[in-house]
Amino acid sequence: MTDFYRERTALVTGASSGIGADMARQLGAAGAHVVLVARSEEALRSVADEIESAGGTATVLAADLEPAPAPAALVDRLAEAGLEVDVLVNNAGFGIQGPFLTATAEQAEGMVGLNVAALTSLTRRLLPGMVERRRGGVLTVASVAAFVPAPQFAVYAATKAYVLSLTEALWAECRGTGVHVSCLCPGPVRTAFADRAGMADAFFSGAMASADVARAGLVALAADRRRVVPGLANKLQTAAVRFVPPGPLLAATGAIMKRAG
Repeated sequence: MTDFYRERTALVTGASSGIGADMARQLGAAGAHVVLVARSEEALRSVADEIESAGGTATVLAADLEPAPAPAALVDRLAEAGLEVDVLVNNAGFGIQGPFLTATAEQAEGMVGLNVAALTSLTRRLLPGMVERRRGGVLTVASVAAFVPAPQFAVYAATKAYVLSLTEALWAECRGTGVHVSCLCPGPVRTAFADRAGMADAFFSGAMASADVARAGLVALAADRRRVVPGLANKLQTAAVRFVPPGPLLAATGAIMKRAG
C-alpha cells in the first residue's frame, strides 16, 4: 500500500473525524501529502497536527462542499496553492434516518448535494489530470446501503447506490490509464455520522472500527479493486440480497432501519 501513496498528494473530504480522519492519518503515515477538507477548520487542524507529529505533511482547506458552487471553488483553491491532486478520497456525506416525509426538503436536497453532486463534481474536475499524468486514484465511500433500497433511510441509500454505480463504471473506463478507482462499502461504523443521522447506539453493536474500515479502503484502491465490503458479516449481507425477493427484502430492510432510530 505504501508504494502507491508515497510522495503523492491525497485529498480527503470529510477528513475531520471518523473514517475520513483515519484515512488521512494512514495516508500521512504512508508518505502522502494529505489535503484535509471538511467544514470545521479547528477539527481539521487537530488531524493535521497528528499527521505532522507522526512525521507526515498536511494542508488544511476548510470548506462546506454541500452548496453547488463549492466543489469548483475548492478546485480553484487547490490550483492557487499549487497542489496537484494524485489521489481523491470522496468520503464526505451524511444521512438522515426516518421516514422520507419527516426529513425537511433542505435535508433531502443536502444529502443529494453532498453525497452525489459534490462527489461527482470533484471527481470530474480532478480525474482528467490523473489520467493525463497516468497515475493516481479515486476512492469513493458508499455503504452496504448501496445494495438495496432502504425504507426509513431512503435518500441516503439511493445516493450510495449512485456512488457505487458511478465508481464501478469509472473503474472500467480507467482500466489501462494508470489510474485506480475503488468503492468502499462499509457496514455500520460508530462515528459522528450516526449522531447527525439520529441513529441509536444499539444499531452499532458489533460495528467495525473506523481505522480498520479506512485501511480496507486504502488497500483496495492501491490494488485497483473496484469494490470492497469490509467485514465477513457485511460481505454475506450484500451477497444475500441477490437471492431475496424484493418484497420481503424491502420489509426486512425497513424493519431494521426503523429500529435504528
